[in-house]
Amino acid sequence: MQLVILGRDGVINVDSGAAITSEPEWRAIPGSLEAIARLNGAGYRVVVASNQPGLRRKILNIETLNSIHHKMQHELLEAGGGVDAVFFCSCLPKDKCECMMPSPGMLLEIAARLRVPLSAVPVIGSTLATIEAARAAGARAIFVRTGANDDDGIAESHEDIESYENLAAAVDSLLAESA
Repeated sequence: MQLVILGRDGVINVDSGAAITSEPEWRAIPGSLEAIARLNGAGYRVVVASNQPGLRRKILNIETLNSIHHKMQHELLEAGGGVDAVFFCSCLPKDKCECMMPSPGMLLEIAARLRVPLSAVPVIGSTLATIEAARAAGARAIFVRTGANDDDGIAESHEDIESYENLAAAVDSLLAESA
């Protein structure tokens, strides 16, 4: 089984820099849904990994988060794709838990549940936290420049990280490798 793990905000949907706290705030990045559909069509399972501290901050509740993810899945279905699962951590950065990225716990949990070694799994993210989590978990870190802070110099300061303009370009590269 081929697996790809995606960050959510800044990879699949527009990241304004603020927490997404309602369905209308969730807007797909142009081309991202179609890119996921292409991954699905090529036999990849797609899982989303996302920090959601807004739950603990009480600016978001679980029902609304589920509604946002339902909207994402619905729009993905319309584009011909889907994600197999959404994993999230609701902890705050000050909690220093193992599941909140940049810690690798969430990625390790995904690997354990799906019984897949992370060594060949691409983890595509738009933040340094996701890239650091991927590296700590032994996964293949791929950076996309569609996050709220563009890239904050991540690509330049980490020259060994694969970097692409957006998810569609990263998927083009992944699919070309497996062709």
